[in-house]
Amino acid sequence: MKNFFRKVAFGIGPNENVPSDPLKWALGQLDDVPDLAWKGRMHSEKVMREKYSREWRVQENKLRKKYKDNKTLYKTQKDLLRHKTGQRFWESLEISIRHTEAIQSQSPVLAKLWFFWANHFAIVDKDFLPKYHTGPYQRESIRLNLNQTFEKLVYDATTSWAMIRNLDNSQNVGPKSKSAGEEWRRRKKKPATINENHARELLELHTVSPASGYTQEDITQLAYIMTGWRLAWSKSTDDTKDVEFESDHHQPGKKTVFGKTYKTGRKGLAQVIKDLVHHPNCRDFIATKLCTHLITDKPTEEMKKPIIKAFKDSDGFLPEIHKAAIKVAFKYNDQYRKFQNPENWFIQMAKLSDFNWPPSPTVMDTYELGRKPSKSHRQPEWKLNDLGHNPYRARQPNGFSDLAIDWISPELLIRRLVYAKDTYELTKSKNNNLEFYEKIVHKNFDNPEKILNYLKKSNTITERQVLLFNHPEFLRS
Repeated sequence: MKNFFRKVAFGIGPNENVPSDPLKWALGQLDDVPDLAWKGRMHSEKVMREKYSREWRVQENKLRKKYKDNKTLYKTQKDLLRHKTGQRFWESLEISIRHTEAIQSQSPVLAKLWFFWANHFAIVDKDFLPKYHTGPYQRESIRLNLNQTFEKLVYDATTSWAMIRNLDNSQNVGPKSKSAGEEWRRRKKKPATINENHARELLELHTVSPASGYTQEDITQLAYIMTGWRLAWSKSTDDTKDVEFESDHHQPGKKTVFGKTYKTGRKGLAQVIKDLVHHPNCRDFIATKLCTHLITDKPTEEMKKPIIKAFKDSDGFLPEIHKAAIKVAFKYNDQYRKFQNPENWFIQMAKLSDFNWPPSPTVMDTYELGRKPSKSHRQPEWKLNDLGHNPYRARQPNGFSDLAIDWISPELLIRRLVYAKDTYELTKSKNNNLEFYEKIVHKNFDNPEKILNYLKKSNTITERQVLLFNHPEFLRS
């Protein structure tokens, strides 16, 4: 069952003992959300908005107007502003925090589930979001809710600053709201209209899925319910102030979703989310995604049943849902192997090899605002981008795929070969021997001799590293 440690987490490091009871080890990590393992600089999402992205948003707009006739000077000043606000640094810092949690935390199973839910409630690669906000959003709105109910997780993600910005709900204004009659709309020819982006994704991607049979009218009615939830704005702050419910922008009257009528006002969103997460299709959808993430691209009904039952019996309590999913993964561990996405592959390679990764707080805390980040400061972002999987830059609102077909391509496989070779620079000299590799293989694979016989064919240390981390047994967990 040693493969189980890589399936539900990131493997067993060379300095860690192999748990005698793998299932007990995994289940014991799911009840609480501990403090992050990262001990260096770390800002809240609110601080990131008010201190860094606000200055970027406001000042960049001014620069664009000031240097509209001089593109060269605009670019120069824009780069200076990037450094002043740390724009080229924060993303790598967040990746370092994320990878430290996967590699050094005492709860790596919870860390992997954190990555899963962050991708479920994905923030796309849009505007300035990955540069300042996606990481803090994942830390606060997602991770801190992993010992709460799914209902609370959905509500907090839905009403978060990042998601409101990401899915344009500030532009969702009731056509019959008080705001619709404001003079400036007529003057600027900007009528009040609903924006269905957020409502559609709440149904399609976050809760019930298209299998529930919702209609276009359900989307429209849900969008009406969500009118008024917006980012507070002023000329001096742009849209970096807190989320608010603005009743003047809210569509009055009753709304009907899935045949149920909801009253007007702020409470409508919480009520409809409660009903959506308790919809049978929501339970099935979440069970399918968890099984796809952990076990196989084609989950069976038998796999999903325990997770659906745990969801229903616990009223959507996430620790119970997670435990059920881990038990299912344990049950089917010997029957299925899951092809790893690039980030998961890289983290496992780093952990098993005891690389000098990620950059430590000591390294990252040397960065000073106003300066150009060094190569060491930006390594995390660069490496993941090169591998084709930066967790803060999803291209689509449904996040990164969990299907092998989307990751098994000649180009992406070649990138893994290159990176396995290039990461030799991160290897500690004391680990450059066959005995070290024998140790980590025995700890993490159920068929160590097959892999070790393969590695013995290597002529150099770098070749051994390339062979191990691109072996079919390693590529799958």
